[in-house]
Amino acid sequence: MVVDELTDSDVDAMFRALADATRRDIVARVLRNGSSVSQLAANYEMSFAAVQKHVAVLQAAGLVTKLRSGREQIVSGKLDSIHRIQELLSQFEGMWKQRANRMIDLLNDDNPAGVSTSEAARAAFTTSQGEGLRNSNDAKRKR
Repeated sequence: MVVDELTDSDVDAMFRALADATRRDIVARVLRNGSSVSQLAANYEMSFAAVQKHVAVLQAAGLVTKLRSGREQIVSGKLDSIHRIQELLSQFEGMWKQRANRMIDLLNDDNPAGVSTSEAARAAFTTSQGEGLRNSNDAKRKR
């Protein structure tokens, strides 16, 4: 996976970190403005240590940074990491759009004159579903 210099393990760590709702919420909060771990902990019905572990996962994934300010650790979001994830998702979106366009092209190639692509797609889908239904009904009758 090439988005700037991200490795597959970097991408895996980022998505694994963002798979948790609490961590996504922490990222959203610290992207708006940095917060101490204790300020973050006040927002959740869990222990300070649990919030600290969530922050550690986010930090290991490169999504946040922690800077000591006196006795507190200030957590800030890393916008550049969020942009990298966005770029990666845009690459996937591009691949899926290309595949969809190829399917449309195939439908247009097999399309009888005068039938719109959406009508041809619906007809192909209905036909394949109908065949599946006919086959399953035949199997039921044989029982």
